[in-house]
Amino acid sequence: MKIRPLSDRVLVKPAPAEEKTVGGIIIPDTAKEKPQRGTVEAIGGGTKDEPMVVKPGDSVLYGKYAGTELELDGVHYLIMRQSDILAII
Repeated sequence: MKIRPLSDRVLVKPAPAEEKTVGGIIIPDTAKEKPQRGTVEAIGGGTKDEPMVVKPGDSVLYGKYAGTELELDGVHYLIMRQSDILAII
């Protein structure tokens, strides 16, 4: 991994957006919602007050507008604080 988050930051690869509804209706690109779950790719070292709870490979839920988007080698990632993660799935 070329990116190594610092302190309590986490690098998350978002899950792909849903292409179809449960009923089979295809969702156009303009109507797709941002995914709110993903996989942890890398973590920082934590801080003395907040140890890292998540680890690489964990599936997580995060807030809708959490993190900063970035692209590396054509792959989209989010980098966010560990506190922006709501749950480990």
